[in-house]
Amino acid sequence: MVSTARRIAAFLVTAAALFALALLAVNTGSLQVSPEQLFNGLFVAFDEDVSVVYDLRFPRIIIALVGGAAMAVSGVLLQAAIRNPLADPGIIGINAGASLVAVVVTALFPAWLAFTPALAFAGGMAAFLIVYSLSWKGGLSPLRVILIGVAVGTMFSGLMAAFSSTGGGVSSSVASLVDANITMKTWADVQTIAVYTAAGLILALLCARRCDMLALEDKTARALGVEVSASRFAVSAVAVLLASVATAIIGPISFLGLIVPHMARILVGTSHRALIPYAALLGALVLLAADTVGRAIAAPYEISAAVIMAVVGGPVFIVLLRGARATYGE
Repeated sequence: MVSTARRIAAFLVTAAALFALALLAVNTGSLQVSPEQLFNGLFVAFDEDVSVVYDLRFPRIIIALVGGAAMAVSGVLLQAAIRNPLADPGIIGINAGASLVAVVVTALFPAWLAFTPALAFAGGMAAFLIVYSLSWKGGLSPLRVILIGVAVGTMFSGLMAAFSSTGGGVSSSVASLVDANITMKTWADVQTIAVYTAAGLILALLCARRCDMLALEDKTARALGVEVSASRFAVSAVAVLLASVATAIIGPISFLGLIVPHMARILVGTSHRALIPYAALLGALVLLAADTVGRAIAAPYEISAAVIMAVVGGPVFIVLLRGARATYGE
């Protein structure tokens, strides 16, 4: 049982680290501005350097923060809904399904761009339903969910790569989605991801009690008056919404929804009333850190945040899988 003081300390330290990292991210690159210059340029008088930072770096930073929060909370909800500590929207194919739809819409139906997050949600939900239905055999097996999820995700990723290489890849917008590159995002992208993610996070907080109940055995939850199947589907739908919206704007980011929930549980415990908001805060920190490292490590070139997360997340996934051997009967 994690104490209230420890939870408060975790929130405060993470928030402070996030603020410091955001300031660092603003000045990561060839153009740098002092805090005083930034403040004056934003609120006092026009400054050309601050204007460039405002138009190019601020949207990127905010999208990384919001997208990281969405992906992390999606992972928390999925792990609760299907009772699988290794569940992640990237691993079980949700990101690939959403990304495929987003790429098709961006390349072939540019007039529908405003509806891309909603259409991506449909793609992510289709992928989730395929995985869920194929994994069900008198109950959900963690091993079947992971294996079928990887297969479905690989299939959708292959379709997306094929589509991109045969015509859609000529678009820089399509390429940025395929590569999960946050470069050149605009304030319009910020508005889109912020609106949908805010709605998703509110729904996630409303699901906190259901998530706690789903952590119990199904028969125990039913005895407490919980409709297990309906609750599992509702929580999963919110998780798919959050992951799909982030994917529609950023592109597929793997392992973030896996790593952050486990880190958050260590720091604030398993109660979803604290876990969900803290995972959002920590997810924002992790994705912004990945993006900032990718911008700085090979300057003047950039490494996508998705690549950084894959390099870090792969070994973590292996460690978590080895630690869950009893669950899989190995």
